[in-house]
Amino acid sequence: MAAFCATAKAAPDYPTEVLAEYVYGCMKANGENRDNLRRCSCSIDVIASVLPYDRYVTAETFKGMGLVPGERGVIFRQSAPAKAAITDLKRAQAEADVRCF
Repeated sequence: MAAFCATAKAAPDYPTEVLAEYVYGCMKANGENRDNLRRCSCSIDVIASVLPYDRYVTAETFKGMGLVPGERGVIFRQSAPAKAAITDLKRAQAEADVRCF
């Protein structure tokens, strides 16, 4: 069981709802089974250990708003702060993939 995740504990400032939402989405994308429950839980724990919650929220906001088509979404896709925040999130997710999947 513990072999999936090199013990990363979720940062205490990540709300339970955010952790659950991440695990739910991860399982929807990867398969709804016990193995993926462990892997997805590990994944958000690693992300939380690497990325402060406020930075996670910023990156997720830029990522979501970047889906807005046309000129309205450009600033969320192409600004330096958006790119930096999303890069931080991608790095944390890559670390989580290595450690958990």
